[in-house]
Amino acid sequence: MSRKVSLLCAREPGGGGFGFNFHGSRYHTACNTAWSQAVIKKDVFTTLAELPKLIKVKKLLRPRPGDTRDCLGARVATNAARIPRRSAFVCEGQTMDWQHFNAAANRYAAVFRAQGLKRGDAVSVLMENRIDFMVVVIALNKLGVIASLINTSLTGRPLTHCAEITGARKFLLGEECMDAVADVRSALPLADGDYLFVPDSGERATPEWALNMADAAAQTTADNPPETADITIEDVAFYIFTSGTTGLPKAAVLSNRRYLLTASVVQVGGLQLTEDDRLYLCLPLFHGTGLMVGAGAAFLAGASMFIRRRFSASQFLPEVREHRATAFVYIGELCRYLLHVPAQADDAKNPLRAVVGNGLRPDIWHNFKQRFGIERVAEFYGSSEGNVGFFNLLNKDCTVGSSALPTALIKYDVDRDEVVRDAAGRCQPVAPGEPGLLLGKITPNTKFEGYTSAEATEKKILRDVLQPGDAWFNTGDLMRTVDVGFALGLPHYQFVDRIGDTFRWKGENVSTNEVGEILNLHPQIALSNVYGVEVPGTDGRAGMASLRLEEGVSSLDLDSFSTHVQAELPHFARPLFLRIQSEMDTTGTFKLLKGDLRKQGYDPAQVNDVLCVLKPGATRYEPLDADFHARIVQGTAGY
Repeated sequence: MSRKVSLLCAREPGGGGFGFNFHGSRYHTACNTAWSQAVIKKDVFTTLAELPKLIKVKKLLRPRPGDTRDCLGARVATNAARIPRRSAFVCEGQTMDWQHFNAAANRYAAVFRAQGLKRGDAVSVLMENRIDFMVVVIALNKLGVIASLINTSLTGRPLTHCAEITGARKFLLGEECMDAVADVRSALPLADGDYLFVPDSGERATPEWALNMADAAAQTTADNPPETADITIEDVAFYIFTSGTTGLPKAAVLSNRRYLLTASVVQVGGLQLTEDDRLYLCLPLFHGTGLMVGAGAAFLAGASMFIRRRFSASQFLPEVREHRATAFVYIGELCRYLLHVPAQADDAKNPLRAVVGNGLRPDIWHNFKQRFGIERVAEFYGSSEGNVGFFNLLNKDCTVGSSALPTALIKYDVDRDEVVRDAAGRCQPVAPGEPGLLLGKITPNTKFEGYTSAEATEKKILRDVLQPGDAWFNTGDLMRTVDVGFALGLPHYQFVDRIGDTFRWKGENVSTNEVGEILNLHPQIALSNVYGVEVPGTDGRAGMASLRLEEGVSSLDLDSFSTHVQAELPHFARPLFLRIQSEMDTTGTFKLLKGDLRKQGYDPAQVNDVLCVLKPGATRYEPLDADFHARIVQGTAGY
């Protein structure tokens, strides 16, 4: 063994791996299992085999000057020149190679230019997953125009809000989203000529107030636009919206730099994609995981993409096999849905070799890998707006991996929902293995790009954390270090939970404050306290609201309250459980306490107050009885 490898192997667990110890067994804290001597040996050698890719990733992480000319549109043009006839997309029976895809994007870019759009402008984009969505975003990127990607489930006021806060000059809509836009058109500060229409099935004619992009593109040139050569990595590529639990999302700023850096790490170190791979892509492309982590890696590798409008657990394996998909982008909830499909003896006989995503919990990690024969799980941690990211580049189990970026885990009082500071006002780092609030240090090389709103951006920054004048991005997540075996001395981490004012449900972040503000608008509600609770057999936490009724109100009108919740909150933000209290506990500064409420949850045996539940598929709350609570605990309630 060389001296270099010997030194790597000699590092101890404090550095993130338990060294080259072949004697006895060690306890693997990430998976809660004891490892035998043989398993330890195998772990060391499989980890060392990852070194070449790790070295490549390290090179990718070297900072590049902000004026470096590079963008996603330029990478697509390179693919068209390098591998013109290789498959780029498969979707709903349609196929397209890189040459034709690049040409289609160039034609759309010519139409955008003719509409007066230029570098730095923004365009609202409302389309479902399909090849034309990709054509649109690449065309805009080639011109340096920001694609403001709106959640296709939004309607009414939330939809107009997203179009307004970015200052978008145009609104591009797919045929499949025409009704939603038509309903709010009168509320938007746009003229009829500012709407751009992309046909879908062709069943509906282009509205008279919009320009048909397909028809206009057919009259333009397929040449690469000259503007692409001037686009830099510092330029903003996308606005990606937060979940928006009140229907008023924030627009996160995503530069070419951060998009390309994240995508390249996924491509090289995570999925290890090449042009011979095909990525199964069913997550919404208006979200960062689908567009940046998934599609971004495929764009950079020149890999093919199979695009699905919506996830289907029953169709997943048949489509993976039919289209020879070798990689898959997930969120934890999708993996759980797949495990709920009745198992077949040949489930592992499929071409999948690697998956990338976030939220795959330890309780199903090994079962998911084994059942579907997956060799590599590139779990990651990050957010559309954040300056911190973790990647499981060493293919360890039950971990989000490690990070090369400056981070800190600090003490957080969960019961009081506040950061712990000492007498000098400084935050306190946690001990190894102890859960702590994850912060990302803001530096010239790790900028917090934040949101289009300066006020919203500032709210996510903690200052004077470890020393006077420092600034850190507050992720709002609790993490801990874990022992994952031999890890080249790199500390590895595991996601623990969202902190009090935010929780994650159905793959979406839910703000308790924002949900509470909406519930408080009901005439019978004096005050609400919203928090997340665990539901067996699901990922994340479901919403629960403790309610104090207005003076003189003896009981909550469940019909009226249910109608209010259904009308004002998106499905993932609607509390599943209600608790009606006569009084609420607060801190000395009148901040609502949530700790005991979380612990007691919705268990009738622990709660003397009235409890109500919103059952799966229901639109009306009803009293929660012991029988249905038992089904929830058993994981058979259908959530």
